[in-house]
Amino acid sequence: MALDLPLVNPYLDKSADFSGGVNFAVAGATALDRTYLLQNAIIMPPGNTPLSSQLDWFKSHLNDTCQQDCAKKLGGALFLVGEIGGNDYNYAFFQKRSVEAVKAYVPLVVKSIMDVAKEVIELGATQIIIPGNFPIGCSPSYLALFSAAGSTDHDERGCLKSYNAFAAYHNEQLQAAIGDLRKVNADISVVYADYYGAFLHLLDHAAVLGFDEGSLLKACCGAGGEHNFDMDMMCGGIGASTCADPARHVSWDGIHLTQQAYRAMALSILMEGFAQPAQSVQGIWSC
Repeated sequence: MALDLPLVNPYLDKSADFSGGVNFAVAGATALDRTYLLQNAIIMPPGNTPLSSQLDWFKSHLNDTCQQDCAKKLGGALFLVGEIGGNDYNYAFFQKRSVEAVKAYVPLVVKSIMDVAKEVIELGATQIIIPGNFPIGCSPSYLALFSAAGSTDHDERGCLKSYNAFAAYHNEQLQAAIGDLRKVNADISVVYADYYGAFLHLLDHAAVLGFDEGSLLKACCGAGGEHNFDMDMMCGGIGASTCADPARHVSWDGIHLTQQAYRAMALSILMEGFAQPAQSVQGIWSC
C-alpha cells in the first residue's frame, strides 16, 4: 500500500486479476520438502505445500501468462522470497526438539531459500527481497510453551534469549548466503529484509506506534493465560476469544502479527534502514 501497489491475489484463485502480481504463499508452508521432514520425524499438518511446490506453481504461471515477453515482465517485477523457514523450525520446536537439534536444519533451510532465489534470477528476476526470521523468542506461542518458572532465559524485553539466538543464527547464515549470491550476480538487486531487527524496533517503540505496552507479548485472540496462548485452544477454536482492539496489539494469535504490527514493520523496512543494502531499497521505493 505504501508503494501504491494493489494487494497481491493468491495463485489458486483462478478468477483473480494477476496484473498487479501473484502470491504463491500457503499457510503453514515449509522451506524443506515434506518427505525430508517426515524422515526426520517432524510432523506437520496434512496438505503442507513446501517452497519447491510454490516454485513449480510460479513456473506454471509463467507458462500460462507470458510465453514471449517473460524476461521483460520479470525484469520489472519485485520478488519476495519468504519469509519462509519459520514453520520448519516451529514444527520441530513444538514437538520438543532442542535448539541444538534444530540448528542442524538451518543450512538445509537456507539452501532451499537460496535455490529458489537462484532459479527466479535465471528466469529473469532482477529485484529480489529475501527476509530473515522473526525473533521467535518474543512470540506468545514460544513464551507460553517454553517459559519455565525461575528461568534465567528471559531478556530485558521478556523474550526467550535461547530462541532469539537461534533465529539470529538462521539470519546470519541466510545473510552470508545472500552475500555469496550477490557476488555472482552483481547486476541483480538482492535485498535482505531484517524482520528480526524491525520487530524488536517495534517492541522498543510500541507506545509511540500506538500499541498497548502491557500486551506486547500477549496474543489478541486466544484462550487465556499469561500470554493468551494455548496450543489446545488456539484462535478460531472453541474457547478462544478476541481482544477489543486488535490494532493496539502486536500479536494476533500468538504466532502471526496483527495487521497494524505488520504495517509498522513494513514501514520500518521501507524507510528506517531495516533492509540492506539501503540504496537498493530506495531504488525500489522511488519506482
